[in-house]
Amino acid sequence: MSTVAVIDYGMGNLHSVAKALEHVKPDERVLVTRDTQDILAADRVILPGVGAIRDCMGELVRLGLDKIVHQVIASGKPLLGICVGVQLLTEFSEENGGHACLGAFQGKAHFFGNDLKDESGEKLKVPHMGWNRVTQRKAHPLWANIADDSRFYFVHSYYIKAGQTDEIAGSCHYGLEFDVALSRDNVFAVQFHPEKSHEAGLQLLKNFLHWNGKP
Repeated sequence: MSTVAVIDYGMGNLHSVAKALEHVKPDERVLVTRDTQDILAADRVILPGVGAIRDCMGELVRLGLDKIVHQVIASGKPLLGICVGVQLLTEFSEENGGHACLGAFQGKAHFFGNDLKDESGEKLKVPHMGWNRVTQRKAHPLWANIADDSRFYFVHSYYIKAGQTDEIAGSCHYGLEFDVALSRDNVFAVQFHPEKSHEAGLQLLKNFLHWNGKP
């Protein structure tokens, strides 16, 4: 039996993520934990996130989990970032007046703005909330059995622009084009919520639980 650790730093939709993981692979041992040894011993690790970047980074640092995330990445074991988890893995976020992040990926999180409009000039609501199509920008094991332009569920006011085009695994359009999936080596991170995205999202989680961390 393999183990997946969902990092608990008080800022993620942990129950929904854990239940979705148990659903797609009932024989998986799912640990919702902040214990550093449990996280480092797990076969795979998930970094979730809901809330303001300042609070998320603050709790990661306070608990010493920022260093653990870097250790997981260096170890080569699969790591999946979800929602604010992908923003945490970039270099910087504009939220809360600007905040340095973990820097695993080059790129920044930007505010959508108050004047976001669609192609017809109609004002768009922020946060970007609901279903939207994701275009796959490169082949990856986590896209296995997921059709290109499948719909996933989003809730966010800040969007990612990657610093390296070869790290963009998926993109989306909401008033502007932005990056919603980043990947490099053993790390894959998404802006959307796979645990709330029905068949496509559950397939992505299933793919993660069978992934060996190789691109």
